[in-house]
Order: sequence, then C-alpha cells, then structure tokens
Amino acid sequence: MIDFWIAAAALLLVALAFLLFPILRGRRAQTEEDRTALNVALYEERLSELTAQHGAGTLSDEQLEAGRADAARELLEDTEERGTPSVARLGRSVPLIAAILVPLVGYGLYMHWGASGKVQMARQFSEQPRTIEEMTARLELAVKEQPDSAEAWYFLGRTYMNQERPEDAAQAFGRVVELAGRQPELLGQLAQALYFARGRQWSAELQGLADEALRGDPQEVTSLGLLGIAAYEEARYADAVRFWEQLVAVLPDGDPSREAIRGGIDRARAQLGEPAAAQVPAASEAEGLTLQVEVELDPEVAKAVSPQDSVFVFARAVSGPGVPLAAKRLTVADLPATISLGDADAMVPSLKISSVEQVTLVARVSRTGDATKGEWLGQSEALQTKGEERTVRLTIDRAEAP
Repeated sequence: MIDFWIAAAALLLVALAFLLFPILRGRRAQTEEDRTALNVALYEERLSELTAQHGAGTLSDEQLEAGRADAARELLEDTEERGTPSVARLGRSVPLIAAILVPLVGYGLYMHWGASGKVQMARQFSEQPRTIEEMTARLELAVKEQPDSAEAWYFLGRTYMNQERPEDAAQAFGRVVELAGRQPELLGQLAQALYFARGRQWSAELQGLADEALRGDPQEVTSLGLLGIAAYEEARYADAVRFWEQLVAVLPDGDPSREAIRGGIDRARAQLGEPAAAQVPAASEAEGLTLQVEVELDPEVAKAVSPQDSVFVFARAVSGPGVPLAAKRLTVADLPATISLGDADAMVPSLKISSVEQVTLVARVSRTGDATKGEWLGQSEALQTKGEERTVRLTIDRAEAP
C-alpha cells in the first residue's frame, strides 16, 4: 500500500500549503502596513516643518499651501504604488494549529471509516494463492470486509471443511443460511459441519436440518450422504443402505465419490448378511457433462478494461443455491477464448452442472480479482443440462450493478 500512502502524503502537502500560505502572505502585508505608517509619519512631520517656517515668516501663505500640496501628493503616490492589501488576519496560531490537526484528524477518520481493508483485499485477490492457508486468509479478509456476502461465507465454509475445521465451517454455513435463506443444499452443508463438529453425535437438531433439506429437494446429495453416515455409525445398516442407494442414483456418472459410496453400501449389506450389489463396469460410466464456452468482450467494454483484469467464468443453477457450480479464471488478455466448463471443474464434488436441470453461464470482469463482484458482466439464458453437449457464446457486454 506504499503507493497509496505516497499519494495521500502528496495531497496532505497541498492541503498544508493552503493553510500555511496565509501566514507568509500576512508577513508581507504587515511589511506594507509598516511602510504606509512611516510615510504618514513623514507627511505629518513635513506639515509641522512647513507650519513652523510659515510662523517664522520664512514662507508666505502661497508657499505654505504649495508645500502642503506637494507633501500630500507624494503620500498619495506612494500609497497607490503599493496598493492597499485586504487581509483577513487570523493570527499565526490558528493556521499552525490547523496544519497540525488536519493530518491527525484525517488519519483518524480514514482509519475509522476508510477502506484500507478493502484496498488490501483487492491487492491480495489480484494474485493467485500459493497455499490453502493463504486462500483461507483471503476468504477471512473477504468476509470481514463484506460481511453480507453469502458467496464469500460459503467458500470460506467449504475451505474450513477441506482443512478439517468443522467448528469454523459450521459458523460460516450458519451465516450463509442467514444471508441466502434456508436452501436445501445450504442446510445439508450446515448439518454436515455440525455433525463433525460435535464428534459424530447425531441429534434431533441435525435430523431436523436433514429432513428440511430433503423436503425442499429430495435429491439433496449432502443430506443423503450424511444420513447414510449417521445411520451406519449407529448400526442402522438398512437405513444406511437406503440413503446411500438414493445418493448413488442421483450422482452423475463418472463422479469419483460413487465408488466410495458403493463400498459403504457393500459394507452395510455385509453387516446385514446380504450379498454385495453387482458393480457397474467402469467403462459404462460417462465422463460427465462439459460445456464449451466462447468468451468474448463487447468492443465498447474492451475500451474500458485492462489486459491484466481478471475474468471469472462460472455456471449457476437456475433453481437452487446461488453459489457457482463450476468456475474458471482467465484475464482480459486471454480473450477471446474458448474454454470447457463441466463437472470436472465443480467447486463442490457433490454439486455439479449435471446434477441440476438448468444452468446460467456468467462471465465477470473484476479489476480487484474478487470473484464475487466486478465491473462488467455477460450472462447467458437458461440452458438445459440434459442432452447433447454444446458450444455457448458468452459476451461481456454490460456494466455490473453495484
């Protein structure tokens, strides 16, 4: 932030110049006033001499009047040459005190109401994170500066879960539910975080969250998986098989978690004394849905952006959670570009493009590198995820509303 403080110091020097200039100007005005007073004193002394000479008979009446006229003319000419300065004299102390208080008060007000944290956040998001800890620190800064951003809280909660910090994840997902509403996918994430935060102890509260999520979406994958885990831990193997089979049925072909879930089903069946289910040959599994996206800039928008600005391309469910299903990052310099966006780019393994019926593609230009907000936007119409793969043209053509 050194460049910011250099600019602030330069502006401060300009402000101090306006405050200190009256002092320097006041000194000059005082000098002019002293000269005028001296001229008046000399004029009065000259008049006294003329009057004394007239009284002594040295000067006649005509010579007395002529002398007075000459002295008055000289005084007038001297005054006109120097002008009469108009100065509002506040004294020297007031500007000096103001010069000291202005930077102190300005700094205090900026630290209280300023955006130093957002400036720092913008700098951090403009660079790719090198470690998961660095990404976590950035997301923590994001939610501190934007406490009402549901997307930032969601990504922070997912990051906490990946770091095996379920207590922190539960708090983050709780905040997401407050901001975005009680959406099924969010309730499932909250229940999962609370379950692991409480030492894998199932409770009526967790059952209520899972039931509410499944009432809103009977195929909510996180809740189905969690109910299967809780049932297996409590030796309710038949319930575990039921929940996990429902989960396998809704997961897209090629999902890497399918094999792990099938293994859990087999173990639960073994506990029940049942034979393992027949395995589906791996060759029959599809590779998942992929969309080809042609991203380009409108000519007018191209004039307003910089080559180093970040470009985020992501897919969102038309009906469901507002968080991105899949995303990729580019720069303006890369455009126009054709990218693939599909299940392999999923932000959350259990929530992919192929798991919803319709998606909307969005491309966002962000000068700060913040994926949750930017300056320019392009958006597609609702797209069906079922059927043949296709190529979608996405043009960034309008300013994003603040």
